[in-house]
Amino acid sequence: MRKRISIDQLKIGMKVEKLDRSWLATPFLRHRFTITSSEQITQLRSSGVQRLDVETDDACQDSGSCASAIPAKVEEPESPAIPFAEELPAAKQTYRAAKLVIQQAMEDVRMGRALNMEAVSDVVGNMADSILRNPDALTSLTRLKQFDEYTFFHSVNTSALALSVGKHLGYERASLLQLGTGTLLHDIGKMLIPVEILNKPGRYEANEFEIMKQHALRGAEILSNTTGLTDMFLKPALEHHERVDGTGYPHHRFKIDISQFGLIAAIVDIYDAVTSDRCYHKGKTPHDTLQFLYQLGAQGHVDGTLVQQFVQVVGVYPVGSCVSLSTGETAIVKQFNHEAPIRPLVVLVTDEAGRRLATPIDLDLAAQRRRPEQTIRSILDPTVLGINPRIYLDKEAA
Repeated sequence: MRKRISIDQLKIGMKVEKLDRSWLATPFLRHRFTITSSEQITQLRSSGVQRLDVETDDACQDSGSCASAIPAKVEEPESPAIPFAEELPAAKQTYRAAKLVIQQAMEDVRMGRALNMEAVSDVVGNMADSILRNPDALTSLTRLKQFDEYTFFHSVNTSALALSVGKHLGYERASLLQLGTGTLLHDIGKMLIPVEILNKPGRYEANEFEIMKQHALRGAEILSNTTGLTDMFLKPALEHHERVDGTGYPHHRFKIDISQFGLIAAIVDIYDAVTSDRCYHKGKTPHDTLQFLYQLGAQGHVDGTLVQQFVQVVGVYPVGSCVSLSTGETAIVKQFNHEAPIRPLVVLVTDEAGRRLATPIDLDLAAQRRRPEQTIRSILDPTVLGINPRIYLDKEAA
């Protein structure tokens, strides 16, 4: 039976259906979930929830507790609306358009012009629709970045990854548009930072870093002065450098005071930045970066639960990973397999003897007929082998 109760009446075992405030203002990943601990009740109360709808039964009401209630079932992976290969051409077109839109937006801010939010909204809508049709096509393109245009590629990648996380968490399209727009524009404040600091090829001095940190507040200020944007659009810009243990900036907020948009933005921002080549550091492999994020989650810097959700989005072996197979070949991960995460689609780059193949071969590790089956044995650093994964992932780039 569904009923409206006060937060003081909420008990373990009740299934929460609806809150009196936005789910985005709470730390919970699902829009509906079963209360399994008193800590969850405390988190809802701390998030400002006063009344909520729950699905309960007579046993819960009579006993005053449902501690033995069956936990909510684990949801099965959703099947994509259309196949990866079918969505990929549209995803590429959308990705290129988004890169041009954010490039123009940043130029407009640097020149003191108003943001063209119609163009931003259109391209984010196209990105969201691509993610809803197939969550892997657009995110697979986030490995296709160029050193000399890092700022633009980073913005698009951050948005695409955040949209995939949002879809995975069950966001409706309206929330996806807010999240996608906010993350696409999360670094817009950098355009008001002096160029000599923004493009410095090395570590910042203390005073330079203080100036650089201002980009979060400046970005939020730009967006707050943009017609039609509510507070939720501002969260990624304002909070992507906040950390759940209060060590971030600009406001040193703790987890309870950071929106879910901000928590997501922090993770996808770190992931894309760390996997990117910059003038002052070589990008880490996707697999190493996921391990780094796990460490940050364990240390309390980012939301560890969201890191686990993010891994489910990009895969144990993210697209672009260079791997060694059990039979000796070297391959690049080309497509994540949600049903069999450790058996992605790969493209073979070398044969068993390590000789570079003249024509790379696609191999679906989840659909093999040969025995013994080929499996991923280890992760490799492609730069050590002189391999550029981008060439094998985007034939147009080659």
